[in-house]
Amino acid sequence: MKVSVIGTGYVGLVSGICFAETGNTVICVDNNAGKVEMLKSGKIPIYEPGLDVLFDRNFKEGRLTFTTNLEDAIKETDIVFLALPTPPGEDGSADLSYILGVAKQIGPMLNKYKVIVDKSTVPVGTAEKVYAALLQNADASLFDVVSNPEFLREGKAVEDFMKPDRVVIGTSSDKARQMMGKLYEPFVRQGNPVIYMDERSAEMTKYAANSYLAARITFMNEIANLCELVGANVDNVRLGMGSDNRIGKRFLFPGVGYGGSCFPKDVQALAKTAGENKYEFQILKSVMEVNEAQKTVLVTKIKAYYNNDLSGKHFAVWGLAFKPDTDDIREAPALYIIKELLAAGATITAFDPEAMPNVKKEFGDTISYADNQYEALPNSDALLIITEWSEFRNPDFDKIGSLLTDKVIFDGRNLYEPKDIKELGFYYNSIGRTTITK
Repeated sequence: MKVSVIGTGYVGLVSGICFAETGNTVICVDNNAGKVEMLKSGKIPIYEPGLDVLFDRNFKEGRLTFTTNLEDAIKETDIVFLALPTPPGEDGSADLSYILGVAKQIGPMLNKYKVIVDKSTVPVGTAEKVYAALLQNADASLFDVVSNPEFLREGKAVEDFMKPDRVVIGTSSDKARQMMGKLYEPFVRQGNPVIYMDERSAEMTKYAANSYLAARITFMNEIANLCELVGANVDNVRLGMGSDNRIGKRFLFPGVGYGGSCFPKDVQALAKTAGENKYEFQILKSVMEVNEAQKTVLVTKIKAYYNNDLSGKHFAVWGLAFKPDTDDIREAPALYIIKELLAAGATITAFDPEAMPNVKKEFGDTISYADNQYEALPNSDALLIITEWSEFRNPDFDKIGSLLTDKVIFDGRNLYEPKDIKELGFYYNSIGRTTITK
């Protein structure tokens, strides 16, 4: 099939590359000429495991092309994906100006019937707004609007796209349903479902799924905080809960809060939608409040250890991305923690396998950066672990102890077993577990 993807951000680029991988002809469009030139030169602007392999193959074989020319792309393709940003406004509502602006633009470009697909995460009712925007400049017989939300985990996006748990397609058009079913058929050969529903339900499904996952994470963070007060071990609690098949094991790991491009803005947007419909979504309000506090729970622990005096203290930070296997720092807890520590008079040397270029844009030379995890340690009063990269899971503790000024670790991701750390002579403070003292 001939497909165009408008917007080469995270969702658009992954979608375009993966659609090309199953033999489709894909044109990716972006108004950022610099980014398009980068892609044309064979470079991708994001880090996502496995994406570069698919990109190289499909780009070389000519199934994947990039352009700034919107009209040429629209006229050449049968299915048009809108993968445009929907940033949160100050009130938490999703900004639809990019999507609706492009919808108005492409109306006059429709030379035959096409399916216009909302791939961006959008509030309930957006498909109708996109339809109205297209209708301003195009006959209704030339298009249908479909809601097809994405469920990609950063760091696992290629796997999620190529072998999805499910594909959700919101449409009231039999013709659009048939075309979308054909497009997705290669991705569900193992029998995972393509779920057809109305457009509004599809839009709600995305927000409901992400908000529920955010609530699970937040609930476990609350349980972890309580475990510390009553002397329970959150790891044991998590295993006991997760073995219940009504609950399941995933998204029950406590830490320093969720971040990224999806959960924060999706929870905000769903709460905003509820407010606009005069419904008080109390759980979501609590989720946002607890997560905001959890992002700096490590700072509270650090300040308590140093009697609220961090002036002159120097900390090594391992992990800056909001999660491992990505360079995305949007709403990353590390940013909040670093800002709080700097404000308290501390200095920092940080290391992250992929996210340091993005963090340098945020902090410049107000913090130092190491070339590897151990180079961050010399002259540091403590090690802070904020992102659970695999390479941090089995470090050389003797080396850590010899390089740190003091054998102190604050672990925001519970990477190590407290009993093992105790034998090594470290002070070890984690989330929801007994603090190990030297």
